[in-house]
Amino acid sequence: MARMLVTGGAGFIGSHAALYFADRGYRITVLDNLSRGRLLKREDPNALFNWDLLSERNDIRLVRGDVRDAELVGPLAAEADVILHAAAQTAVTTSVVDPETDFHTNALGTFTVLEAARRAGRKPAVIFCSTNKVYGENVNAIGVEEEERRYRFPEAMAAGVPETFSIDRCEHTPYGCSKLTGDLYVQDFGHLYGFGAGVFRMSCIYGSRQFGMEDQGWVAWFVIAALSGKPITIYGDGKQVRDVLWVEDLLGAYEAFLRKRDGGVEVFNMGGGPQHTLSLLELLELIQKMTGVAPRISFAGWRPSDQKVYVSDIRRAREVLGWEPRTAPREGVARLIAWTKENLDRFRG
Repeated sequence: MARMLVTGGAGFIGSHAALYFADRGYRITVLDNLSRGRLLKREDPNALFNWDLLSERNDIRLVRGDVRDAELVGPLAAEADVILHAAAQTAVTTSVVDPETDFHTNALGTFTVLEAARRAGRKPAVIFCSTNKVYGENVNAIGVEEEERRYRFPEAMAAGVPETFSIDRCEHTPYGCSKLTGDLYVQDFGHLYGFGAGVFRMSCIYGSRQFGMEDQGWVAWFVIAALSGKPITIYGDGKQVRDVLWVEDLLGAYEAFLRKRDGGVEVFNMGGGPQHTLSLLELLELIQKMTGVAPRISFAGWRPSDQKVYVSDIRRAREVLGWEPRTAPREGVARLIAWTKENLDRFRG
């Protein structure tokens, strides 16, 4: 029975991963310091939601601690066949006002996990939750075509941004820099020390149990805000487009990587691809049609390094992993609305 360490396992992706792989026979250890509220500089009444949910499972061990604590992480990594590293500071805006914490959490935290993996005799495979923000402002240099409700890439980039796209000579924001640091270290440690490494540069991942906020988890935040009567601020004009990927589809890609891994290093741009995209305005319209609720919207200026369009080129994941996103945006948003309605009391006040 394979053993998996999930860092950040009480978070959105981490908790889904813990349950997904436990259901497939993995012995799961979750490591989390439950610091989401502190990292985002605000109260988080739902900080323990996923932790409490996981605690109901007898096949998931919970360890409360920090990924930067080498003495704690070392023994946990030594037990693992797979390390899924999801622990992170995840908000661009937070990184701008507190770059030091962002760097320590994302760059130093990832290095500590990798050192533990390097020192582990069993050479565990490492899956790293990276981000499309590693490409920074270079994405905006592609140019966009403007339509009534969205921007889109020109025809030459219709398939989306490939893994070979430049990461150099542009602004990234501190978050983009810290995640890129971890991204490169994962690749290099895999090459140099001979363990399997999968880097997944994720676009917009969404799903149930995602406690989205204005600056993190925008699909969930729009649904939560609309249903709880909270105002939504659109930074820019709302025509920004992202490819969206339902969280279980992401986990299917992780599973495919683990099935095929041969000790090598792989990098995948991971999202819904060109067939699964939404603009901010389109999502708001979809929410209104599905719920009958008109979201309260205002507009403000563009935020630093915001990409007008980001769409993942997922052809490599298709070719190498035999993977395909299954959940269309309309279906995923409907599921998210249903889950939010069931838990609406958590979002009021």
